[in-house]
Amino acid sequence: MNEQGFTHLDEKGRGRMVDVTGKAVTYREATAQARVTMQKETLERIQAGTMIKGDVLGVAQVAGVMAAKQTPFLIPMCHPLQISGVSFEFSFPEQQNCLEIAATVKLQGQTGVEMEALTAVSVAALTVYDMCKALDKEMEIASIRLLEKKGGKSGHFISKQKEMET
Repeated sequence: MNEQGFTHLDEKGRGRMVDVTGKAVTYREATAQARVTMQKETLERIQAGTMIKGDVLGVAQVAGVMAAKQTPFLIPMCHPLQISGVSFEFSFPEQQNCLEIAATVKLQGQTGVEMEALTAVSVAALTVYDMCKALDKEMEIASIRLLEKKGGKSGHFISKQKEMET
């Protein structure tokens, strides 16, 4: 950690990968969410499984899992991790013409999986866009955020939004 308290910066202010050698292996879990807003027809076709490119949610889920596993190749200071599980939940909030994508990533390790969960939902949302863009170029990907994190030195985190939902 440098003078300012940032673990990803060395004493000269340069980026570095945090050394986790001395950290204990513990259970870690993170859940992130993204929202894709779209036209009503697009949403209905995703739900019905009638998009011309195929099963949008199935492909988005596979893309998200692959993205979680590739996170250290995309985000320079992330550690390569032995992820033990990635799961997805897709929901369609009523009257909002949107798809909410949640990904939960789990492992036993020395560092957390927040970036993997955030990467998973980001790529899943981009995949939805890619598969539906011929019908709806106005789709909007937004609200990519961490909902919950368990394990590690900083303990259990629950976002304010998730707390309000429970």
